[in-house]
Parts: sequence; C-alpha cells; structure tokens
Amino acid sequence: MSVRERPLRWQRRADARPQELLDAALAVFVERGYAATRLDEIARRAGVAKATLYRYYENKLELFKAVVRHSLVASLDEWATRPPGKAVGARERLVSLLTAFMERVAGSPLSGIPKLVVAEAGNIPEVARFYHDEVIMKARAIVVGALAEGAAHGEFRPVDAEYAWRIIVAPMLFSIIWKHSFQACEAQPLDFRRHLDAQLDLLFNGLAVNTKKKVR
Repeated sequence: MSVRERPLRWQRRADARPQELLDAALAVFVERGYAATRLDEIARRAGVAKATLYRYYENKLELFKAVVRHSLVASLDEWATRPPGKAVGARERLVSLLTAFMERVAGSPLSGIPKLVVAEAGNIPEVARFYHDEVIMKARAIVVGALAEGAAHGEFRPVDAEYAWRIIVAPMLFSIIWKHSFQACEAQPLDFRRHLDAQLDLLFNGLAVNTKKKVR
C-alpha cells in the first residue's frame, strides 16, 4: 500500500472516536454515578478535548442516553428478534433473555448502569423516565409476550403476566444491587450462573402446567 493509499492516523482516530467516547462515558458513569459525573472527566478519559465531546453529544443526559442505547437497548432489540426460520418456544426465549442478561450485564461492568438508575432515579426523573421507556418497557414486552405465548401453547399455566414479568426480572436486578453493595461483605463473590440456575428452577416449576410434576 502506498503512502497515498494508507489511511491517515487522524482519520482512523475520528472514525473510532464515538466508540471511545461511549467507552469512557460508561466507565465514568459507573464509577461516579450520574449526578457526580463531569463531561470534562469523560473527555479526559477518552483523550479528547471537551469541545470534541460536544460535537457528538449536546449534554450529559444525551451522552448517557447514547451509552444506554448502545450497550443495553441494542441488546434488548437483538434478544427480541427471533432467528428466521427457527421455531423458538416461550421457555427457550425466557432462558435466552435471562442468560444473556446475566452474561452481558449482571456479570459485566454494564451492571453499573441499572445500579446507577435505581440509586438516582428519585432525584433525576429525566434519567428514570428515559430508562423506564427505552429499557424496562422493552424487557417487559419480551417477558409478557413469552408468558402469553407459553400459556397459549400449553408450555406454561396462565398467570397474571402484567405482574409476573416484574417477578421474573427482579432476581437479576437484585443480583446487580447485591454485587454493588453487599458483595464486599462476603468472602466469595456472587456466582451469577448458580444464581440464574436457581432462578430458572424456581421459575419453571412455578409456571409448570402440572404443578405436581417437577420440571427439569
């Protein structure tokens, strides 16, 4: 490749900059919380001037929204999409959703985002509203849809899906809160896989059509 054909360093840097800003923002939001995060610290962490950050994001809220949309909302959209030509049962959909959430969110640095929202929602309603509308409601739709489908096809017994969905997602949220609070008090870290296995065992035995027969 000639010198003329080789991409310039600043051009490659500009192409990568949005991702670098999102990565830096995620790290600072998780470390500091929303209220205490400063845009100049994010810019410094990303290795750019603060003015550069404003070229991409109007303010801190818009940057936070971009982080959540990139890291969480995109994953929920992916989980909600069924593979073409493949029949996926309601039970499999729930297992897939909860397993993916455990692996990609609860057991990763992304767990700091739900924890941040829970901790600061009461004082920052615009953050709470955004997260509710774009993350929680998407997860609700997936779970409620799976419960309705499972009941319609005889996989699950009918339940009050409008309340049951909260009970299904609550253990994962609890694991995140535990990770960022009480885990430091224990000798061993929370085993997210065992936590999920216990949740699935209780969940599917509770949803079983024949409650006298244990579902494995």
